[in-house]
Order: sequence, then C-alpha cells, then structure tokens
Amino acid sequence: MSDSAKTLSLNIFLPTTNLINIAVAPTIVLTFRYLFPILVQLTTLAFKYLKMDVVKYNSTAWDGYVDKRDKWTIPVSDHQIADARKGAWNVVLTPLKPVPHEWFGDLTGKKILGLASGGGQQGPILAAAGAHVTIFDNSAKQLQQDKTLSDRHSLEIETIQGDMRNLSVFDNASFDIIFNPCSILFAENVIPIWRECYRVLKPGGILMTGLINPISLQLEKSQSAFKLEYKQPYSDQSSLPTEKFQTLLNENEPLIFGHSLTDQIGGQLKAGFAVTDMFEDVSGDDPLDDFFPSFIATRSVKF
Repeated sequence: MSDSAKTLSLNIFLPTTNLINIAVAPTIVLTFRYLFPILVQLTTLAFKYLKMDVVKYNSTAWDGYVDKRDKWTIPVSDHQIADARKGAWNVVLTPLKPVPHEWFGDLTGKKILGLASGGGQQGPILAAAGAHVTIFDNSAKQLQQDKTLSDRHSLEIETIQGDMRNLSVFDNASFDIIFNPCSILFAENVIPIWRECYRVLKPGGILMTGLINPISLQLEKSQSAFKLEYKQPYSDQSSLPTEKFQTLLNENEPLIFGHSLTDQIGGQLKAGFAVTDMFEDVSGDDPLDDFFPSFIATRSVKF
C-alpha cells in the first residue's frame, strides 16, 4: 500500500449479518500476509453457516479418496471374483464382520441395489455370485472401480451416479435386496433414504445397512481418556470448531453426520420395515474398540 493512501475500508458480511467497517490508517501496512488468514476464516465461516452443497463436496472428496487409494476404494481381486463364482464369498456392511449368508438367501437372478456402495468391493462379489447388481453412488471414481471389474469379468453390473436420498431414477418395486454399507453418515438426513429404499424394494424385499453408534462421533480423545465433547446430533459442519472444520476442508475430507439411533433404526420402522436381525462390529483400528463396538448392521424386510 502506498503512503498516499488515506484510508482502506473493508466491508465484511459475516453469517451473523453484522456489517463491520474496518478503517486502516495510512501508517498501517496491510499486506497479504495479514489479510490471508482473514480470508481463510471468512471462507470457513461461509461453509459452516451458509448453505453448503454437501452432496457435491462429498462427491469430490470421495473421488480424492480413490486417488489416495483409501482402503474403502480398492477393488476386490480377480481371485476373489473367481472364488465368488464358485460360491466362496463374503461381503461387509461394517468394517470387519462378514454379513451372514442367510441374510441373502440364494443370490441367483436376484436384483440387488448397492446403495452408496461404489468402490468395486461388494458389487462385483455379489454379481459373481449370481446376482444382477446396480451400483448407485455419489462418486464417479468409485463407480468406475465397479465398471472396470464388470467389464473385465463380464459381470451383470450397472453403475449410476446420484444422491442416495433421491432414487427417483428407479421405479417402484425394482429390487429384491438393497445392500447399503456404512455410508449414511455422509448424508445430512437419513429419513428420505429409508422412504426411498422402501419404495424401490419389492414386497418381501430386504434392506441391509451399516450404521454407526452416534456416541462414537461425540467423543473427543484427550491424552489417554475420552471426553463427551459434542452434542447430538453430531455434524462436522456445525459441531466442530472453525479451525478443525477448516482442516477437514484443506485435506478434502468427506463431511460426516452422526444420526440418532431413533433416525437410523426407528426411521426404518416408520418407513414400514421390520428389523429381523442385527449385529455389532468394531473398526479394528480405533481406540474406542476397547470400550464398545461403534458399528451396527441391520437386516430389515419390507412387508
């Protein structure tokens, strides 16, 4: 800034709707080094308090996970697909425990919707075991993992990109089974998901879904102890301090939401499902595993 400048005024509109007029005297040198942190903070506040397109953001974030080869984006091997064709297969809704085969019944000719199930991990196995599979996912690169294996092994897999809360691309009673690995935590509202799942399932159809205990997201580790830090419902967007939220954005991490058990399980019941079985699971790499299982898998039927 030149010495001839008299006054620099910045009008900043914060989400609280307060208009702040900052007058900088000629003797103060305002450089980019000082202005940049202000701009970063304002950008973060805009993401936190103004309406953010979470679906679009998480789509990009999961594409980034594919580029980073996150463990949930690495497709199954050719050997696993060959075994599945012989009847030797397992798939997971939660991190570690395989889903019991009796939850599925005979897969031959079954129409399965892999809901938010891209990544080439579950769909190719189920298709190799005899099912006709449609993978519906928010990430284009996750869907590509399934398409690549489908093309290589001539599997019955169709891939469609979209928001799991809106399955309008499918007719009523289109599927025998919906397989939804632990992914509803990436959606702001789960109630529309259960309603849409009920609609697109055939009578007697089965919904298998992976859930997360909301308490696990409300805890913050402090040294060797855990503290109940965040209120329910948890949200990266509204629960985290600005600095932590900014770190997530900088690292292009998907945003998550901790839904109540009322919404996760009660929501299925209100949609019309009957829960017929469930199990709990741990992550395998979280200190919370020593205290309680953070994950839940449910099997529900449309009557």
